[in-house]
Amino acid sequence: MSLFNEKLKNIRLKEVLSLIISLFLVQYFLNVFEIVHIDSFWIYLVLILYLMYRLRDDLPDKSDFKSVFSGSVFREMVMIVVLNVFLSYGFLYLSDYLLNFIPSFNLSYSITGIGLLATILISPISEELIFRGVFLNRLQLVVPTVFAVLISSLLFASLHSYGSITSAFVFGICMAILYLKNGNVLVVIFAHFLNNLLAEIIVMMDSGKILFTSDVVVGVMSVLAVISFVMVLNFIVRELKYINNNKL
Repeated sequence: MSLFNEKLKNIRLKEVLSLIISLFLVQYFLNVFEIVHIDSFWIYLVLILYLMYRLRDDLPDKSDFKSVFSGSVFREMVMIVVLNVFLSYGFLYLSDYLLNFIPSFNLSYSITGIGLLATILISPISEELIFRGVFLNRLQLVVPTVFAVLISSLLFASLHSYGSITSAFVFGICMAILYLKNGNVLVVIFAHFLNNLLAEIIVMMDSGKILFTSDVVVGVMSVLAVISFVMVLNFIVRELKYINNNKL
């Protein structure tokens, strides 16, 4: 494991939580009193810059980047991303059926500019550094690894709205497993980047709005979602069992 990943593991949870709370309080104050509007993009950006400053003497080296694209790691990463994208649509269809309302997925909304940058690049970097790089590692010091995975994934999912909170929880578990297996936060950052990029490409390509209006498409996507759920569940159970046995 590189010095960058080792140093990331040693950043204290209290330190990061204090910064996050402070940033959200500043955002709330500025927005409520209409001083200036600040959205989550800037909070995530500040968090990234802060963590990079803390790790400035040991930034990722060539081996960190090279390991992301090594054969077995890259194949597993792509498989998990694709399965989770299909799975997320299954949960979206389910929430649409239950509530007829999907707050996290607006078919008439197209993300452009800074919003696209935040979704595809800023969010993956900040969320993986925080939830896997800091939260997961620090939680492992006080609770068993499996519980650390579940708790950090639940915290990650809490950032998402009803339509995607369940799929985000599953995705968070998958990212935690990838991180624990590889010990390289760049692997999960890139996997998260691929996931968000693929999701946005699908939305932008759906110009005919058929993903939620065509019975055939909904049927096919639902079948793929069920298959993906079985495969992801099998992956999670197998890998968590292996991780737990090796941590004992």
